[in-house]
Amino acid sequence: MKLGEALLQALKARGAGEVFGIPGDFALPFFRCMEESAILPLFTFSHEPAVGFAADAAARVRGGLGVAAVTYGAGAFNLVNPIAQAYSEKTPLVVISGAPSRQERSSGLLLHHQAKALDSQMRVFQEITCDQAVLDDPRTAPALIARVLRSCAEYSRPVYLELPRDMVDVEVGPVPDLAPTPFNAEAMTACAAEILARLKAAKHPVLLPGVEVRRQGLESRVAELARRLGIPVATTFLGRGLMIDQDLPQLGTYLGLAGDEAVREAVEGSDLVLMLGIIVCDTNFGVSGHQLTPSQTVHAVDREVRVGHHTYANLPLPELVEALLSSATTRPAPTLQYARDLPAGLVEDEGPVTPLDIVRGINDLFRASGPMPVASDMGDCLFSALDLVDTDLVAPAYYASMGFGVPAGLGIQAATGRRSLVLVGDGAFQMTGWELGNARRQGLDPIVVLFNNRSWGMLNAFQPGGRFNDLEDWNYAQAADSLGGDGIRIRTRAELGAALRKAHDTRGRFQILDVQLQPGAVSPALQRFVGAVQRLSQPRLAAIC
Repeated sequence: MKLGEALLQALKARGAGEVFGIPGDFALPFFRCMEESAILPLFTFSHEPAVGFAADAAARVRGGLGVAAVTYGAGAFNLVNPIAQAYSEKTPLVVISGAPSRQERSSGLLLHHQAKALDSQMRVFQEITCDQAVLDDPRTAPALIARVLRSCAEYSRPVYLELPRDMVDVEVGPVPDLAPTPFNAEAMTACAAEILARLKAAKHPVLLPGVEVRRQGLESRVAELARRLGIPVATTFLGRGLMIDQDLPQLGTYLGLAGDEAVREAVEGSDLVLMLGIIVCDTNFGVSGHQLTPSQTVHAVDREVRVGHHTYANLPLPELVEALLSSATTRPAPTLQYARDLPAGLVEDEGPVTPLDIVRGINDLFRASGPMPVASDMGDCLFSALDLVDTDLVAPAYYASMGFGVPAGLGIQAATGRRSLVLVGDGAFQMTGWELGNARRQGLDPIVVLFNNRSWGMLNAFQPGGRFNDLEDWNYAQAADSLGGDGIRIRTRAELGAALRKAHDTRGRFQILDVQLQPGAVSPALQRFVGAVQRLSQPRLAAIC
């Protein structure tokens, strides 16, 4: 088999469903290979950041590997920010970069798209991927592909493959199936026993599942563990949407002082928090009113398990969950004295629209017509999403890069066939919203709800009054037709409700709902978050002064 085809077959066998990319001269042979072989469908966009965001979202919502294919230098360096986000938020994403041929590398000439050195690109991606390889030798390429793709799946992080353009059609042997990386079975047994003993002694345990649970395909098994152990479940800001289809009573989303008080008390008042696949970051725990201590927690992430002050190295999460299930004693289900009260019932009058009105309108739509997968950008749109009815949600809740929403919505539909709803602010839309112009030719028709407050609203919430946060009022709805979609400018709650229903019923063209927000209006969740951050900052500022 030719190397390009062998690589594509290996990707497909390991869970990749499609490739997102932008061609360039060093990548043209591989793009021709993708088109002619039709092993995986190819979706092209206009700018590489969108390629990375779409591949990231596809991997998050479908499971398996996401794939981004670009050219050397000018293409790959444009991917650095999306891949950094995928690394931070643990998305298994494969970067395939075209590269100069062996003859070009030995010519002695500086090559176009080259930065400092020919391997500068590789060294940059070493910082934001967990494994890398250059496929420049047909004898070693199959084994390198197998190793790198195994790392991507096991560590749930991006990897990097560099494919010289003269290697695409070179004959190679089959890509081997590698056994999983071995681990110490005795250590796994001891770890599981210690965790179960801690759980048995705890009076108020809580389970916090994180993004690794979704990335490793463990939602049903972790839900079964929660049922068997009889402990309540809460999610974090980054894990919103986890286990929504598992028929499992959940407390809600933990966001410290910025979140629901009942959820905060349940988590921070717990004498044992079982954290599976949780990324301990500022957006998940930074506004906590109570610092979780080692004696209070069990934390399994990155193939490491910390039980109090004990650390077990190289224990994969899937095998840990199975070890816990094999020895767990069934207990009664917890009695939850808590019911989530989600906003609903949009008042369709001539009043101005607030973010909370958008949430009410979407919840009304989802309850009437069924939930849609949601892709949210960063900003107040993401804080608003915390109050949506349970549905699949992808968002950059930790790394917090703007520009994720629209490409992610396209990636969701490309990967799953399900129409997506995108939440995006006008600032983020100006970065990548124009990728909607690629939707029609690829059979994609997302609904885009644009929070238009003529500013970088979340930044303005933290530091109001700066003119540098102000944006021009572009007429996004008017631009929709030229991009192949439909747009409507919305100023009242009555217009919002009607537009949501019409957009849902209209298929074949993307829909932009350009919602003109009431000046200064922000979601209740963002208000709480900003207030909590400011309250926590005051003692630190006082100590400094």
